Amino acid sequence: MVSKLKQFFWICSGADIATLKQCPSESTKYAGIGATIFFTGLFAALAAAYALFTVFDNIYAASVFGLLWGLMIFNLDRYIVSSMRKRGDFKKELLMATPRLLLAIIISIVIAKPLELKIFEKEINGELSLMQQEDLNRKSQEVKGFYTNDITQLDLEVERLKSEILTKEEERNSLQQLAREEADGTGGTGQRNAGPIYRIKKADAERANEELTALKTENQRLIDQKLKQQDSLNAVMASALLEIEQIKLGGMASRLEALSRLEKSSDAICWASLFIMILFIAVECAPVLVKLMSPEGPYDQLIRAEHYDYKAAHHEKMAKVNTLIKKRKSKLTKEEQEYVEDKLNLELNKT
Repeated sequence: MVSKLKQFFWICSGADIATLKQCPSESTKYAGIGATIFFTGLFAALAAAYALFTVFDNIYAASVFGLLWGLMIFNLDRYIVSSMRKRGDFKKELLMATPRLLLAIIISIVIAKPLELKIFEKEINGELSLMQQEDLNRKSQEVKGFYTNDITQLDLEVERLKSEILTKEEERNSLQQLAREEADGTGGTGQRNAGPIYRIKKADAERANEELTALKTENQRLIDQKLKQQDSLNAVMASALLEIEQIKLGGMASRLEALSRLEKSSDAICWASLFIMILFIAVECAPVLVKLMSPEGPYDQLIRAEHYDYKAAHHEKMAKVNTLIKKRKSKLTKEEQEYVEDKLNLELNKT
């Protein structure tokens, strides 16, 4: 008595149950193939559900769409395996199996990647925090860069104004020094008196002092204005920095980016991710490879015989129809022959 579980796996393998029951030696092989297809679909459903949960943040929507995805992968795997027929020619079978193997590899990659995200979830969450901080720093630098040029320009203008004052002070001090030296005889004409030359030098020093006073007043006014503009820009920049919104990364794209960064920075994670991918490729390709490498068995021979019987019956029916047409043609007029041919062709199309 065949167990219900084995019958279920037979259905999963895409085998014809009635034909398979006639081949007890093939039952275990097709049960194994069906089990592999079933669990591949199950893994696909879990992977899709987790991937979609990161997108929708809704367990019910993720479960429904994950189930639909798993059923689609299950049906696709079932079709891939069931459509392969053993013909006793390995090269032709390998050529026919190549597109199926490529499709199986693509499916396995799609299934494996979301499960990798779940396996390395803790490491990915840590990397996401780092990515969020980097994103915040990048945005802060962009905001600062927008205001820094203007603030720096104001600093330069303030320094230029202060430098003008210092230069004028040095000029005033120099002229005052010359006037004192002329007065005490230590410089200039070398005569200790308050003559006309001293008065000229003193006038120059006084004029320079007046110019310095006016320059200080004007430049200080400009400096205060520049500093006020600088304070205003600093306040606006600080407000803009506070308004920067830190985006919470957690979607599929950001998790894939985090996993990619981890693989580049850690050889252990890179190798683990590679082996997980290889494992799923091996599991996904297993049914096709088992079907390809296994010798032609009784089940394959019965299926081929059934197809041959169908083709033989079809050819026999066509031969009978052709014979009937020829007999009737000889007894009918041209118009009647065309009518009969059209009617027979219509009947053949229906069958």
